[in-house]
Amino acid sequence: MLSQILAVIIFVIMFVEIVRERFPRYLVALVAGGATILVVFILAMQSFEAVKASLALHTMIEPTFWYTVGHGGEMHSGINWSTIIFITGMMVMVEGMGEAGFFDWLCLRLAKTVNYKPAPLFVAFMILSAFLSMFIDSITVILFLAVASVRLAHLLKFDPVPFIISQVFAANLGGSATMSGDPPNIIIGTALGYSFFDFLMNTGVIALVSLVLMVPFFYFCFRKELVSHADLSTVGSCGLSPEDAIVDKKAFAVNVAIFLLIVTLLVTHAMTGLTVATIGVFAATLTLITNKAPLHLLKRVDWETVYFFIGLFVAVSGLEETGVLEALANGIANITGGNIVVMVIIIIWLSAIASAFVDNIPFAATMVPIINSLSATMGVPLDTLAWTLAMGTDIGGSATPIGASANVAGTSIAARDGHPISWGRYCKYSAPASIIVVAISMGMILLRYC
Repeated sequence: MLSQILAVIIFVIMFVEIVRERFPRYLVALVAGGATILVVFILAMQSFEAVKASLALHTMIEPTFWYTVGHGGEMHSGINWSTIIFITGMMVMVEGMGEAGFFDWLCLRLAKTVNYKPAPLFVAFMILSAFLSMFIDSITVILFLAVASVRLAHLLKFDPVPFIISQVFAANLGGSATMSGDPPNIIIGTALGYSFFDFLMNTGVIALVSLVLMVPFFYFCFRKELVSHADLSTVGSCGLSPEDAIVDKKAFAVNVAIFLLIVTLLVTHAMTGLTVATIGVFAATLTLITNKAPLHLLKRVDWETVYFFIGLFVAVSGLEETGVLEALANGIANITGGNIVVMVIIIIWLSAIASAFVDNIPFAATMVPIINSLSATMGVPLDTLAWTLAMGTDIGGSATPIGASANVAGTSIAARDGHPISWGRYCKYSAPASIIVVAISMGMILLRYC
């Protein structure tokens, strides 16, 4: 009982401090993880087995960690090293693509295709944001697209805020379509053994239907603001040629080839047996050996996010090892009476509402073992609960400026360049859009699986 109370206290303090943002969130998570090991596992439980399970280092020496022929995956408690390795590998690859000028080239090529007109550019950037986020972490997509939007806005003299708000929403929506886009999906996929194709055929269908509705929704909301006050005939001579973004053509071609290879491996990994951890190692290795300054590239990686995940997983393992998550699962089971329809409704709206106000990454990491326990004890299909959790956390996180890391990145870039986005302006458009998509997701899940 004491260990449970201590684990909950540590986890709640971590959550509160992440929301307050007084300290870097990676430090908060690492301190919480360290406190969980020392206070909960060693002092309260006096269990070094719990420490071992929490660190989960043994999972990396298992053959199935790197290669598996089957579809399913074994649910491990503690640090999900598959997620850590995959995210790190993708970060390295994306940094290489960025240095090669891929993202600048892509944005400028798209802008030139629509003749630098704000309205079609707005629609094109939303679709591009959703598409790229299917394969690349949504945070990275927004970092590049938001910078490009601000740059074009200054040149074409239009307000970039509508672009950034819509791109953030589209990135989270596109990321929900696959297991490699939004961090919650990476956690769900690696923990429960789902493939890229599994997500694409389930959450991907929901995301596509939602995107078809959300593009006109956001266009209708911002249509009066999508006006340029610049002379478009002079834009082409202002140094915005797509070709100028490519500094080294060879490096550009190599990085694009690596990206296409990794996407192919992700799409086919259920058939090849290569796990996402292995694919992450491939992505990092190929990028580093083909880069002229690999150490410089490694320094540019967002290691703070990696540390955040490690600390987070250890803190969540404190709730799991002490039985807190099992008790929560039993509570949900008692409330729903094992009714899958009620369970889907509760999980998707609970996930959406919670993810709107706290980072959806720790929430997803907390909920994965809960839905796994619910499936085992109540006989409810795990797939249905997994897709419900994924859509709830991914879309609910879009509702507020702090709900997902992509939101924080987009609003930070806007503020840095003199275009601050208030909570009121952000939520005016993204909150109703999130409610609509969560409702669509719930309806499609109930119709298809229940």
